Amino acid sequence: MSKTIRVALAGAGAFGIKHLDGIKNIEGVEVVSLISRDLDKTQEVAAKYGIKHVTTELADALALPEVDAVILCTPTQMHASQTLDCLKAGKHVQVEIPLCDVLADGEEVVKVAQQSGLVAMCGHTRRFNPSHQWVHQKIAAGEFNIQQMDVQTYFFRRTNMNALGQPRSWTDHLLWHHAAHTVDLFAYQAGSPVVQANAIQGPIHPTLGIAMDMSIQLKAANGAICTLSLSFNNDGPLGTFFRYIGDTGTYIARYDDLVNGKEEKIDVSAVDVSMNGIELQDREFFAAIREGREPNGSVAQVLPCYRVLHQLEQQLA
Repeated sequence: MSKTIRVALAGAGAFGIKHLDGIKNIEGVEVVSLISRDLDKTQEVAAKYGIKHVTTELADALALPEVDAVILCTPTQMHASQTLDCLKAGKHVQVEIPLCDVLADGEEVVKVAQQSGLVAMCGHTRRFNPSHQWVHQKIAAGEFNIQQMDVQTYFFRRTNMNALGQPRSWTDHLLWHHAAHTVDLFAYQAGSPVVQANAIQGPIHPTLGIAMDMSIQLKAANGAICTLSLSFNNDGPLGTFFRYIGDTGTYIARYDDLVNGKEEKIDVSAVDVSMNGIELQDREFFAAIREGREPNGSVAQVLPCYRVLHQLEQQLA
């Protein structure tokens, strides 16, 4: 495909805007439709980014013959069903993490995607952050092997607000959303599948109906281990912080930034064409469409992560 790739983006919230900002830097791609629940807010965002078609219904965008691909930044509970809708409409699709919150739904997506021959990718951004790419290159070169990953995923979310401080129309989840980043990244970086997983959780929030604190342990087939702490109660530095403890060094990744164990900064600016993990994720999606290949982070590649999450959910139940 040499022509411009025309994209519909569903979800004009905090994360949808991150994608729009990233796509602005990618040649040969145009967002032609914006879909979100609140028409007035959606029109406001569309005007800012020069998007002509605005709707509150995904089906309206899928009916547009000029749309080649869809990026879904919608509530977790809609991800699997909307991904299936896109594939059945003949559109390439990138769905934000998580792929699903029920394993059987994720398995159905992978099956339909493989039958369709379309590019179907899930937004496992940690595979693309320059910090994690740098570590991955060290591992691939045989210069570093993970002994343990120690990960903290911390937010302050005692009320149902999004990253922009706006009320959310849905409830986030530590296991199916935030743990998915680390479970997938651990197996990806270790180059070895997760063979053992344990989880415990704290009290259930009386109104949100979710656990606000969780602890997860993982072991890969090659012996590497991972310790993951997650909280929506943390009133302090927010985000996810990865400590890679290996046989030849220690590295700490904070989104796109990387330091060694002594907090000395490592320059990762030459790792890829951008320092923005979301933009790099989108670049991979569009490159896979143009080249007719499976993307890094395809729904098939990330499905093992959701099998582990399903196992952990059964433990917690």
